[in-house]
Amino acid sequence: MKLKMAEEEDYMSDSFINVQEDVRPGLPMLRQIREARRKEEKKQEANMKNRQKSLKEQEQERREIGLKNALGCENKGFALLQKMGYKSGQALGKSGDGIVEPIPLNVKTGKSGIGHEALLKRKAEEKLENYRRKIHMKNQVEEKAAEQFRMRLKNKQEEMKLEGDLKRSQRACQQLDTQKNIQVPREAWYWLRTEEETKEDEEEEQDEDEYKSEGLSVLEKLQTLTSYLREEHLYCIWCGTAYEDKEDLSANCPGPTSADHD
Repeated sequence: MKLKMAEEEDYMSDSFINVQEDVRPGLPMLRQIREARRKEEKKQEANMKNRQKSLKEQEQERREIGLKNALGCENKGFALLQKMGYKSGQALGKSGDGIVEPIPLNVKTGKSGIGHEALLKRKAEEKLENYRRKIHMKNQVEEKAAEQFRMRLKNKQEEMKLEGDLKRSQRACQQLDTQKNIQVPREAWYWLRTEEETKEDEEEEQDEDEYKSEGLSVLEKLQTLTSYLREEHLYCIWCGTAYEDKEDLSANCPGPTSADHD
């Protein structure tokens, strides 16, 4: 009998009291998270079921249900239309060219007054128009600046070309005058100045002022010098030819300017 009782388990022994639990890392935390998530989901479901809808939501639901359903004979307006011969699905009007569906209902949900949306629309259009005007003015300014730059560049190129033509005329004048034993030019600037003369002019301001010839422009100098070459030497710098006489010059030379030779 004692052996039999020994074989039976003692519920007060250490084998039942000191039960070894599962202590794997992270396992209790995962169980707690799952349990908390399950409780939260149940709570949300209960709140959704017990939540009372607001008056606005109720009105919207009733409105949507009413708009989905077609008018019946209990509607007085529809009953009057039927008495006048109207049938469901038929277009309005004597000739049947009117609307078929009712005018859509636009419900105003905001708190702004009547005409506020039109005001906002007008302000947006004005803002867009001002933006377009600014862009247009900016493009005009950029185009004007580009045109002025092109004009300056063109004037610079023309000025450089005139200076080159003047130097050619001065060389030709000096050479032709020397061939005629003319030792001194009619004007100081008719001939190209040597480096030594240029250095002396830098040292003497009076000679430099005289070389500037009272502020004549490059174009005026070129016109004066080419006229002198044509009259005195029957020479045209544009043709690069010295003619035999005035008749030969007038007959074979296109004209006294560079444009005549283009």
